[in-house]
Amino acid sequence: MVASFAMCVTRPSDTFETSAGAVRVTPIQHASFMIEAGGKVIQVDPVGGFYEGLPKADLILITDIHGDHMSPPTIAKVKKPDTVIVAPAAVAKTVTDAQVLNNGESKKWSAWTIEAIPMYNLKRGPSAGTFFHDKGRGNGYVLTYGGKRFYISGDTEGIPEMRSLENIDVAFVCMNLPYTMPPDEAAEAVKAFKPKVVYPYHYRGSDLTVFQKGLAGSGVEVRIRNWYAR
Repeated sequence: MVASFAMCVTRPSDTFETSAGAVRVTPIQHASFMIEAGGKVIQVDPVGGFYEGLPKADLILITDIHGDHMSPPTIAKVKKPDTVIVAPAAVAKTVTDAQVLNNGESKKWSAWTIEAIPMYNLKRGPSAGTFFHDKGRGNGYVLTYGGKRFYISGDTEGIPEMRSLENIDVAFVCMNLPYTMPPDEAAEAVKAFKPKVVYPYHYRGSDLTVFQKGLAGSGVEVRIRNWYAR
């Protein structure tokens, strides 16, 4: 069960109660974090040498092809022979054993439902007419477990698909320039879909006080955690 991993994980974690039992979330680094529930381990965008002492993954979720989200050497370190990898088609060109989930599709895994949500830039890119993240290339995800819904934004701006989400209990929302969006835009997007709890992540160099102030009085609980402790 979730408690059995306590000896392996020394980093700060948050726990959410669901009808199927506890879900524990542990920040790892930048866009990477670990979710534990029902004796299963999910690694989100595992990258870098930050996994010493952590349990191997039963499921790996990958959002995009960029190096801060997709790292084949790290995937090889954290996976087991029967680990399931879920990713968009662009990732599966490199991570060839991944099960492809396209925007708008969903699948069941263990006691979880996984929905692939679009993530893309509306206006930001390396040059005029191009974007850092094209629509349809990457996935955000909504994970449902025991009646609770967890949203992982991936690299995105405040797109309509994010703003129209419903019944999100916990959201992980990116912010950094120039690749995604600044904290004030992220706060405006979060106010549109009103999760119960939101964690800023993928925030290197961002002023998180701006995000907090932008959500003051909205009824959304902002939880600041350290994704850059190592």
